[in-house]
Amino acid sequence: MDIKTYGVIGAGQMGNGIAQVAAMSGLSVIMNDIKAEFVQNGMNTIIKNLTRSVEKGKMTAAEKDAVLARISPSTALKDMASADFMVEAATENETLKFQIFKQLDEICPVHAILATNTSSIPIGRIAAQTKRADKVIGMHFMNPVPVMKLVEVIRGIATSDETFQTTWDLSIKFGKTPALANDYPGFIANRILLPMINEAVFCLYHGVGTREDIDTVMKLGMNHPMGPLALADLIGLDTCLAIMETLYNGFKDSKYRPCPLLRKYVEAGWLGKKTGRGFFEY
Repeated sequence: MDIKTYGVIGAGQMGNGIAQVAAMSGLSVIMNDIKAEFVQNGMNTIIKNLTRSVEKGKMTAAEKDAVLARISPSTALKDMASADFMVEAATENETLKFQIFKQLDEICPVHAILATNTSSIPIGRIAAQTKRADKVIGMHFMNPVPVMKLVEVIRGIATSDETFQTTWDLSIKFGKTPALANDYPGFIANRILLPMINEAVFCLYHGVGTREDIDTVMKLGMNHPMGPLALADLIGLDTCLAIMETLYNGFKDSKYRPCPLLRKYVEAGWLGKKTGRGFFEY
C-alpha cells in the first residue's frame, strides 16, 4: 500500500514524537488533539527537537522547515478523512481508545489502516470496535520516539498480511527497527518491563532500599541506562499503573498485582516528570 498521509491522534509526548519521525520520513502528517493548545504544545516540542538537530549539524535549517511544513495541526477527528494510515496515541484508557476507533472507522477511507500505540491493551479488543478488523494493528513506539529505535508491531487475530507488511515497512521507512509481537496483554516490551518497574516500587514500599539506591543498583549492577523508578517517572506513573492493571486483569495472576504505593502516588497526582513529582522531584 502506498502511504502518503499519516495521521496521529494525540499530540503528547508519544504523539508529537511519532508525528516528527513520520514527517522526517517525507510523509504528510496530520497531528490531532482535543484542544488547540495541546497541538501547539506538541508542535513546540517538535520545533525544539529539530532546532537542536540543526545546532548539532544533523540537519540543515531548510530541512527543518520542510519537516515542519509537512505537519498539519488538527483538533477535529474528521480531518483524518484524508489519512492513508493513522496511529492512535491517546491516553492508555480502554474506553477512550474504543470510542476513538469507532469514530475513526466511520471517518477514515476504506483503505486506511488504523493502528494503535497502546502499551498493553489487546489489539483484538480494539479491532472489534471497527468494521475493518483486518486493517487494525499495534504500532508501539518507545519513548522518546525520535531517539529510540524499536517499534513493536503487534498483530491482532484478524490483522491481514497486507496490513502487517505495510506497518512493518513503514517502521523501517521511519528509521526504526521493527519487532513482531503476538497479541497478549503487555505484548513483549511491557510484559517484561512493567513487572520489573512494579517490583522496584515494591522494594521502595517495603523499605528494601531508598529510591536512589534502588536505581543505582539497576544502573551500575545491571547496566541499565536509567533506574526503574526514574524510568517510571518518565513513562508516567498513571500509564505504569494502567499497564499493570491490564496485565493483572488479562492474566489473573497475582504476580502482576500493582504495588499499593504506585496506586497511592497516582491517586495523589504524583505522576512523574510531567507533573513535577513522582518517585523523584523535577
